[in-house]
Amino acid sequence: MALVVQKFGGTSVGSLDRIKNVARRIAARREEGHSVVTIVSAMAGETDRLLGLARELSGRPKSREQDVLVSSGEQVSAALLCIALNEIGVPAVSMMGHQARIETNSVHTKARIARVDGERIDKALAEGHAVVVAGFQGVDAEGNITTLGRGGSDTSAVAIAAAIEADVCEIYTDVDGVYTADPNVCPSARKVEKISYEEMLELASLGAKVLQIRSVELAMKYAVKIHVRSSFTSEEGTMVTGEDESLESVVVAGVTSDRKTAKVTLREVPDQPGVVARIFEPLAEANISVDMIIQNVSRDGLTDLTFTVTRDDVARAREVTGELAVAIGATGGVTVDDDVVKVSIVGLGMRSHAGVAAKMFRLLADDGINIEAISTSEIKTSCLIRAKYEELAVRVLHDGFELGH
Repeated sequence: MALVVQKFGGTSVGSLDRIKNVARRIAARREEGHSVVTIVSAMAGETDRLLGLARELSGRPKSREQDVLVSSGEQVSAALLCIALNEIGVPAVSMMGHQARIETNSVHTKARIARVDGERIDKALAEGHAVVVAGFQGVDAEGNITTLGRGGSDTSAVAIAAAIEADVCEIYTDVDGVYTADPNVCPSARKVEKISYEEMLELASLGAKVLQIRSVELAMKYAVKIHVRSSFTSEEGTMVTGEDESLESVVVAGVTSDRKTAKVTLREVPDQPGVVARIFEPLAEANISVDMIIQNVSRDGLTDLTFTVTRDDVARAREVTGELAVAIGATGGVTVDDDVVKVSIVGLGMRSHAGVAAKMFRLLADDGINIEAISTSEIKTSCLIRAKYEELAVRVLHDGFELGH
């Protein structure tokens, strides 16, 4: 008998028939003798619908009220799933984020989990219930509803799995595992049976849509085994786990692309000590994450500074940097370019194999794809390119590193 945490995304609960299917899957796991806690997202499209309603009323709705609004989507899913479970004879109880005691900080729309008190969940399991928890949401110290950002239900699931010491956290989605590339872009992409936390962390941060990055961070920190599976088949998926020798022997594990990237450039910035800090400190205070950073060679005491942000942060980044340009005397002003995409290769084996980045650059060059910016870590290399080359670049790199074999 195992303690299993399951998470079902918006597609998996996108209709009443699919909710019934999820209920049957939970019932089947319980019949195997397992205790089951299920985390659900809002029904597919519901969060966007709710945000659309808010935008019709206000161009910039208060983030606290936005959290109250969008968290209702998960509440509906949790209640409907419990109704479906009870209808087929499975005693079930739903819990919202505050009832499951998912405690977060007070950063609305992007809250981070501080702790999870699993006592109420444990009590419900001991009483023989299937527990259904609304994902994506939590509560801050003052009792305000908070949300965890896009894909936050994955983070909810892993955090709960860690708190109640579950044997496995199963993430059910509309794909049947983690692939070497997006199969819709690269026909030769193949499903991998196992991938390390570190590789999955890089892939998630670089645009892979299978898991939210913070869920992988939590899983790695608390050694929570994640099993990525399809909601619509019974096939085994991909295990996300710790490193082992078999994983380290693979030079490149996957290729990914991120089109939700924009390039911000401050032109003619005074090249003086402390200026860069004056630029990035306000961005950090505005909770804007910066990725690639490039500073050109100084000429006549002036330089250009380029960095990338997510497209979700473009409007705020433009506002902050516009004020900064005036404050620091960047006479060339600010330009924003969102016609770019970031393509990346990831693999534990890159630590011990020389020339991987050089091969990536050559593969792109041979197909006439120009590189505008580069960033690296021990196990990944990313290149910023024109958006029109995205699919070509993914296929070129996937085939060049022979990931289809």
